[in-house]
Amino acid sequence: MKKSKLSLKWLEVFLLTARSGAVQEAAQESGLSVSTVSHHIRSLEDALGVNLFDHARRPLRLTAAGSVFHAQVDEAMRLLRKAETEAQAGDLAETRELSIGLIEDFDSEIGPELARSLAAGMPKCRFRHLTRPSHEILALLRHQDIDVGIATRPQFGTDDLTEAPLLRDPFVLAVPLGDTTTPEDHLAGRSPLPLLRYSGNQIMAAQIEQHLRRLRVTLPARFEFDSNQSLMSMVADGDGWAITTPMNYIRAHRFHRQIMLLPFPAKSFARTLSVFTTDDSPGAAVASVIGTMRRLVEDRAVAPTVERMPWLDGLFRVLPDTSGPED
Repeated sequence: MKKSKLSLKWLEVFLLTARSGAVQEAAQESGLSVSTVSHHIRSLEDALGVNLFDHARRPLRLTAAGSVFHAQVDEAMRLLRKAETEAQAGDLAETRELSIGLIEDFDSEIGPELARSLAAGMPKCRFRHLTRPSHEILALLRHQDIDVGIATRPQFGTDDLTEAPLLRDPFVLAVPLGDTTTPEDHLAGRSPLPLLRYSGNQIMAAQIEQHLRRLRVTLPARFEFDSNQSLMSMVADGDGWAITTPMNYIRAHRFHRQIMLLPFPAKSFARTLSVFTTDDSPGAAVASVIGTMRRLVEDRAVAPTVERMPWLDGLFRVLPDTSGPED
């Protein structure tokens, strides 16, 4: 059998770049650097001897050869993921213990469904589910107190963990229903309502503040909330507006009729929710968690939200698994 000279990582990065049309977006979704993504694309094109992208255009567009290659690779990767899942399924029945840490975003609906689905495939397993903030989940993983963590990707400091990107959760504005202030005026400080902030110890809060600094936006810091429900309650009551995400809006069910989501008015940005593991995490169980979470997040969160707010299509989406060592 002739051995392929193509790297699996090259192919994964190629598919991400083809979908987004931007190297920077592919880098964000895969957790790789922009230079690494560019290197993988160049290496793949060099190995094939053809240009897969028209590099002179923005966003990037597939060439004719790239389109043909993309169709075949997309199908091949689908079959590979299916084979991997089926090969690992036999080990699941023998799994005896599994500890999972989840952020609150998934606690109310997706968490219980995850437990039920995993229990069906692991009849001998004893499960432990914890709900914690992202930074605590990552700490529990490093101390080997849990096997799998589902958390917001921090800006730095996860090189010692294995990451499978799960969800792109864009930052948006949450305002009281009927609010007539434009998103631009909110961000410029021309709103009669104050900005309600998330607690500074949250990874998401740090991302928001960093982005506001990049935009040179300075707004008074009068209110800070550790609880998403409390923050959303204040917005619903007309006492302020917030920079949040669709996932945080989704879990504030009781306030949906009193809150509007609006696109972020300046350069868009997003957080990435990922499945984190260590080298000691049980492979078959981890694969089952990743696959189940991807399905549940799509069915329970992304699809119904995009149906209600079509402008989120492509912005709020499940991400493919690109975990594994870099080449």
